[in-house]
Amino acid sequence: MKTKTTIAIPKEVKERLGEFGMKGESYSEIVLRLLKSAEERQLRDILMDDEETIPIGKALSKAKKRWQK
Repeated sequence: MKTKTTIAIPKEVKERLGEFGMKGESYSEIVLRLLKSAEERQLRDILMDDEETIPIGKALSKAKKRWQK
């Protein structure tokens, strides 16, 4: 059996958390589903970040100059 713990949250937070639940879903299942969604969104944001990217044409040009035959 998995070890369980209790966390104290305000009633308002519990009510809001319950709004994300589906019929018959436990609070633990809701939290796990929300965490999975947050992790996927975080990964997508990291992979799609174009802050330090350059267009493919420029990258090819730089590569050709760097590795001339």
